[in-house]
Amino acid sequence: MKLQNPLRRVVLKASLISLASSCLPWLPARAQEPLRIATSYKLMTLDPHYANLNENTALLSHIYDRLVYQDERLELKPGLAVSWRAPTETQWEFKLRPNVRFHDQSPFTADDVVYTIERIRDFVKSPSGGFRSYVNGIKAVSASDPLTVVMDTNGNIPNLPLLLSSIFIMHRAGQGFQTTDDLNTARASVGTGPYRFQNWSSGEMLNLARNDDYWGDKPAWAAVSFQIIESPAARVAALSTGEVDVVDAIPARDVASLKQRGAKIANIGAARVNFLQFDVARETLPGVTSKSGGTIANPFQNPLIRRALALAIDRGILVEKILAGYGTPASQIFPNGLPGTSAHLQPEAPNYIEAKALLAKAGFPDGFNLVLAGPAGRYPGDSESLQAIAQSWARIGVSAQPAVSPFSVFNTKRSAGEYAVWYGGASGEAVDIILDALLASPDPERGTGALNFGHYRNKTFDEMLLKAEGLQEGPERNRTLADATDFVMADQPIIPLYHFHHIIGYGRRVASYVAHPRGWTTAMQTLAATE
Repeated sequence: MKLQNPLRRVVLKASLISLASSCLPWLPARAQEPLRIATSYKLMTLDPHYANLNENTALLSHIYDRLVYQDERLELKPGLAVSWRAPTETQWEFKLRPNVRFHDQSPFTADDVVYTIERIRDFVKSPSGGFRSYVNGIKAVSASDPLTVVMDTNGNIPNLPLLLSSIFIMHRAGQGFQTTDDLNTARASVGTGPYRFQNWSSGEMLNLARNDDYWGDKPAWAAVSFQIIESPAARVAALSTGEVDVVDAIPARDVASLKQRGAKIANIGAARVNFLQFDVARETLPGVTSKSGGTIANPFQNPLIRRALALAIDRGILVEKILAGYGTPASQIFPNGLPGTSAHLQPEAPNYIEAKALLAKAGFPDGFNLVLAGPAGRYPGDSESLQAIAQSWARIGVSAQPAVSPFSVFNTKRSAGEYAVWYGGASGEAVDIILDALLASPDPERGTGALNFGHYRNKTFDEMLLKAEGLQEGPERNRTLADATDFVMADQPIIPLYHFHHIIGYGRRVASYVAHPRGWTTAMQTLAATE
């Protein structure tokens, strides 16, 4: 029995826009030549279980497979598991695909799944918990036969197959667990995926060769070369000159000019949210001062101030001017109408008068100063959004100084506690998974709070979310998740900004590109043009 995806009602359709004429340099449409992809994703590790970031998920999905995966409609599909069922409330059984081999020709068996789950749960010590939250509820995992895996859980986990759709399956090679350092040397980058690892340079490039023994559909391209280009302008220029075939994370402002040059564009609504997040834990914060420059107590511990800042943001300008309409204003984690979202939460127009009144009520009638941090080029419109927000906040007396940096630098500083309020993004398989990571209290035992860099804690919300996650998929679960969302968003631990569209451009060697709402960029999403 296959578990139906909690997002089964989502219909997210990629929009493929083509031009008949082209002024891009002619490139022969030979799929035997490498597909050249310029990506914003800066792959920093070859360990598929170390960091739960899109760059790992997207790029390493060429090398590794999952038991279950989400297609472009976010529906669950068989991967290395052909079927799954829950014989009891605390047990799941997965039947595995026969005749699958790893890149070193060793057979794929249930023992590899056992190894993978145990490695993530018991061995890998990754930042913010990595993938541990997906498997922490698995009490025991065993192989009842070479193609059957049984997972006993700590209580009822009705969405376990969905959780496992984020887990790459590794090969058990010898005794003990492979270390991240071993994997980063590339000696152990062996999966069952459609491409084999060739070579890489951390943060610069990744080269892959087709796995001609792949169990699934044969990829169109014999080889793939990823170039990591963090600058959006540089990525766009590379496509315009024909240096690359595919470019991801295109700024909306560049779409029209790329079309004029003959590029084709694919876009899709993102299953994600971009937001501002507050540090609500510390008593004083870096970069936050009075109007005269003196030290003040952490203002973000007061929900009135968080609410005031939320009211003083014009999301319409962010979406229409900065994203050029390639997005929707946000009021919660996923776009309104998806399972688990609240019908009561709607994007608000700015109300500067009320915002200023709330600041005065909280003891800051003249406002205060702060540094507003964020990445540059990580997300569409990120640095421009910070500038626009700073201008809006100035209208209520809050002087915000935008501070942007490359994502790798920003991420390190955020983890080190160098920021007081910052721009971030989160995507996931379902509403509850993002709520768990972003707003649930940090709890190593439960694996929650992986993205809760603001250290927000609310026991009542934690209990509401836990209750929802114990329910079977359906209307009651969705209502309970919506109630939890209503409750936590009233406290404003984050300010949802927008749900942007993923925009991908491609040149003449590519016939079509199927965009994925999770924002992954892969060779498998492209079809080669014919001569």
